[in-house]
Amino acid sequence: MAGAPQAVTCAICGRSLLVGEDSTRFSPDGLEYLDVCPLCSDQAIEAGWYREGGSSLPVRPVEPRRGFFARLFREPPPASQPIPKPILNRLSPDDQVVVEAAALFNSSTHRRTIEGLARSLGTPRAAIAPAEGREAVVIVYWDISWYRYSVIPGEAEPVQMLDRGFDATELGIDTIEWNADVDAAGRLIPNVVPEEPVL
Repeated sequence: MAGAPQAVTCAICGRSLLVGEDSTRFSPDGLEYLDVCPLCSDQAIEAGWYREGGSSLPVRPVEPRRGFFARLFREPPPASQPIPKPILNRLSPDDQVVVEAAALFNSSTHRRTIEGLARSLGTPRAAIAPAEGREAVVIVYWDISWYRYSVIPGEAEPVQMLDRGFDATELGIDTIEWNADVDAAGRLIPNVVPEEPVL
């Protein structure tokens, strides 16, 4: 009997990917490839990591041949740069809730609803607000329609629609912090900034 599939962990944020969530393999040095979740792919590209199957990989410089004494007394190679802490560990507790809620929403069927509506209504605004513990509330808003969801990690169905409406005054949009973008596939992309790593 085959065992359960091994959990895949994102090399950048350290989060275990959800069942059915696709990862992309990147290489920070051209030697080994690591799994990166969809939310961290842009950070991997910005950091100069190489996508598996991409058109370019780093070319390792060939060290020129030297005589025996030159090799014996050469300077030691520079120490490799320390790897920063996973990005998720460098987020505030509230931002960690926001990132986790976005990942759960993006792997739910509600993402397809937003994708379909965006084709007709255009790109919406989105907000992810931490609630109690690791819970969050997601709001997706167009000028003529809005949807509100609860996200509770650990539940069998972690994303549930709370309500929806057509009148912006029902939401009190002036008080909402729009802290996420929505892509063409209906995925939430949280706008969070990790703290600078301490090297």
